[in-house]
Amino acid sequence: MSNATQSLAGTRITSLLDANSFVEIGQGVTARSTDFNMTANKAPSDGVITGYGVIDDKLVYVYSQDASVLNGTVGEMHAKKITRLYDLAMKTGAPVIGLVDCAGIRLQEATDALEAFGQIYLKQTLASGVIPQITAIFGTCGGGMAVIPSLTDFTFMESKKGKMFVNTPNALEGNNTDKCDTAAADFQSKETGLIDGVGTEDEILGQIRSLVSLLPSNNEDTD
Repeated sequence: MSNATQSLAGTRITSLLDANSFVEIGQGVTARSTDFNMTANKAPSDGVITGYGVIDDKLVYVYSQDASVLNGTVGEMHAKKITRLYDLAMKTGAPVIGLVDCAGIRLQEATDALEAFGQIYLKQTLASGVIPQITAIFGTCGGGMAVIPSLTDFTFMESKKGKMFVNTPNALEGNNTDKCDTAAADFQSKETGLIDGVGTEDEILGQIRSLVSLLPSNNEDTD
């Protein structure tokens, strides 16, 4: 059975797309690293569900991070699944939508994960201005993952659970969440300008559907 039918990450995808349209890619992919006893940890789909489907009959590629798998951290294969999705989207001229719930880089995979993170950034910059890129933050978006929403065209954030930061506020001297929660959706939308829309999960998924219906699929789409 597909992971897309068994997890919150999968539910987000099926709620976003037209009914029964999602096709999962890379379901059998899992972590390759064996360091730090990583083989003892189950990592289905390496913590990210990837694939394609349609919104109002328009083709889109989607990835959704699964926080129940190693806290949704980005490892080597996790990142490779996202970069492969970008390759397919660029070939077909279709938007990429990222549903983020991620604690950041997977430290156990060290430089392999760091290099793979850089590959995601590269694919995003190559896709910039060519296909629409949309990100929705439903949970944590920490560390290097926080760069990804800033490179996309449109970013949405869940109003209560969404958190975006490179360093958490409590890690910085003189700054804490009681004084100013710089990771919160309210701050990120009003002060930094990185967030275009704030709401509940259902509201955000609806906003993304509406946005996709208005956008061209790529820079050559004249419809």
